[in-house]
Amino acid sequence: MAQIEPRLQDLSTIKPVVLICQMGKRAHMTASVLEPCDRQVSVLEGGTGAWIEAGLPIVQSTRSGWSLERQVRFGAGLIVLTASALALLIKADWLLLAAFIGVGLTFAGLTDICPMAELLQRMPWNKAKNCKSDASEQNPLTGGQ
Repeated sequence: MAQIEPRLQDLSTIKPVVLICQMGKRAHMTASVLEPCDRQVSVLEGGTGAWIEAGLPIVQSTRSGWSLERQVRFGAGLIVLTASALALLIKADWLLLAAFIGVGLTFAGLTDICPMAELLQRMPWNKAKNCKSDASEQNPLTGGQ
């Protein structure tokens, strides 16, 4: 949904576009954004939840970790909550930490640069898993090297 406006050129102007989300609410919101763009837009009513309930086939991937955006929201919220509790229980100076997070989130919103996301992206749980290839497989680019 957040990517629809910058990706309008990727959508067909000839073929119909079907928007799908888990329950259908975000798909309807996105459809309203696309209405003035002269696209043939439909929404899968009830989203993927309704599709599954109807017994229709689906392809599922394994559950992945939290998105980076969700990690930032959780981390920022946890820091603000902790700083607020420390300010109430120990010393009011802890409110400066909550204010710092507020400034960071405001900066991220204005510039689309998020230092917390950049930091979290470097964490081990956000690193791609190394895929070990079978030693007997030949690399077509290097002739097995």
